[in-house]
Amino acid sequence: MQRQMIEVEKHGAAAGDSGQPERADWTIDQGWEAYTAEEHGVWKVLYERQTKLLPGRACDEFVAGMQALPIGADQIPDFRRLSDVLMEHTGWQVVAVPGLVPDDVFFEHLANRRFPAGQFIRKRDQLDYLQEPDVFHDVFGHVPMLMNPVIADYIQAYGEGGLKAKRLGVLDQLARVYWYTVEFGLVQQRDGLRIYGAGIASSFTESIFALDDPSPNRIRFELDRVMRTKYRIDDFQESYFVIQDLDELLELARIDFAPHYEAINGQPELEPGTILQADRVLTQGTNTYHQAKRNAAGTAPLSTDKRNKQ
Repeated sequence: MQRQMIEVEKHGAAAGDSGQPERADWTIDQGWEAYTAEEHGVWKVLYERQTKLLPGRACDEFVAGMQALPIGADQIPDFRRLSDVLMEHTGWQVVAVPGLVPDDVFFEHLANRRFPAGQFIRKRDQLDYLQEPDVFHDVFGHVPMLMNPVIADYIQAYGEGGLKAKRLGVLDQLARVYWYTVEFGLVQQRDGLRIYGAGIASSFTESIFALDDPSPNRIRFELDRVMRTKYRIDDFQESYFVIQDLDELLELARIDFAPHYEAINGQPELEPGTILQADRVLTQGTNTYHQAKRNAAGTAPLSTDKRNKQ
C-alpha cells in the first residue's frame, strides 16, 4: 500500500525551482484556460475514485460543501467560480500560488480569508505519490470545508496565530495543531468516526487507513498534547486525533495560545505513535503497519516533523 505523500505543512520551505513570483503575495494567475485535456483527465480520475470512496467516510460538512461548490469530475475547477461561491457563504476566496510559499505569506493569506492553492496538477504516474500540494489536494481536500462557517473562522484564526507563533519562535507547536486537525483530523459524528482533514479526504489510501486499519491510534483531541506530538510526513499517520464536533475547533479559534505555549515549554516532544496514560484512547492501534516497514528497512522510525525551513 502506498499513500499519497503530500508535505502539506512545508509551506515555508520554497516555491519550487522557479523562485519568487513577481507579486509580493506570491499569487499567480491560475491560467485555467491553459490546462490540457490530459490535466483535466488526471483530475477526473482522482475525483471519480475519491467521490466513490468517501460516502460514509467524509463528515457531513465536507459532503455539504462539495455539493454546494462548482466542483465536478470533468474539469479542474476554476478558482474564480469557486471564490464567487465561497465569498457569498463564508467570505473566503481561492488564490493560485506556484506551490510552496513562505510561512509569513501563507499565514497572511489565511488571516485575510484567502486560501492559497497550488494551480498545477500531478502527473498520471503520481496519483498516489506527491511531495507538495497540487490543485487536487488543495481544492478537493480543503475548499469544501471552507464552506462551513466554523472551519472558515478556524483557519482564519490559524493564519493570525501563525504570524504570532512565528514571532514567538513556537511555530512547530502550532503547525502540529493544523496538521492534526485541518490536514489529518477525524470527527466523531452520531453515526461514527468521519474524516474532515484534507490530507485524508484527498488521499485514496489514507481515507481507508485512517478509519479502517487496526494499526493507528485514534485519540481524543487535547490541545497541549497535540502541540507536543510530532507527525509523519513520509507515510500514514501513526496517531489520529478526534474532535467531538466541529464546534470544538471554534473554541480553539477563540482562545489565547500563549498560556499553552508556556505550559508545554520544556516538556519533551512526543513521537507520533506514543500513547500517554492521560490520553482518552478511542482505538489503541496495533502499529503493525509502521513496525513492518521499519523491520523491512532495518532503520529507526522516520517520525520527526523537523524539516528544512527558511
